[in-house]
Amino acid sequence: MSETASISAGIAARYATAIFELAKEDKSLPALESDVDALETAMTESADLRSLIASPVYSRDAQGQAIAAIGAKMGLSGVLTNTLALMASKRRLFVLPQLVRSLRGLIADEKGEVTADVVAAQELTQAQADKLAQTLKASVGKDVKINLAVDEALIGGLVVKVGSKMIDTSIASRLANLQNAMKEVG
Repeated sequence: MSETASISAGIAARYATAIFELAKEDKSLPALESDVDALETAMTESADLRSLIASPVYSRDAQGQAIAAIGAKMGLSGVLTNTLALMASKRRLFVLPQLVRSLRGLIADEKGEVTADVVAAQELTQAQADKLAQTLKASVGKDVKINLAVDEALIGGLVVKVGSKMIDTSIASRLANLQNAMKEVG
């Protein structure tokens, strides 16, 4: 991890801990979880929002007004909206993606969940996703929330990441392993 990324992660972790503790104290963790989902979706879908949080061109006031309007329009909780406004006034909105990740981790820990990043060659049916979650739960010992992405380049199979463990059963990686084995022989 680069020094800049480490500093950003540290800043985000401090804000996330404060937000999480306030939400926990107010018994509003479910509302915080839906706010985090909405914020992540907005960042994914809106190039303007990504530009707002990353660009130094916008003044503190412009960022503050924009983030307050976004928070009000999205119906975000007061704690999160106020924290985002504070972050804008301190020129810290650039850590928003790391803040979302940190909040997700804190909420998952509180709920006794772990997130599995799954990349599949094609979209999984609900039955397949449930069976995978049950299998991973038996292995990990915690409830598993699946974060699914589709990559047709895998040809078939799955790549599953849970914490520091990775299981790659994709056909693409098996073909690559076979190709490497053939190079070693010949």
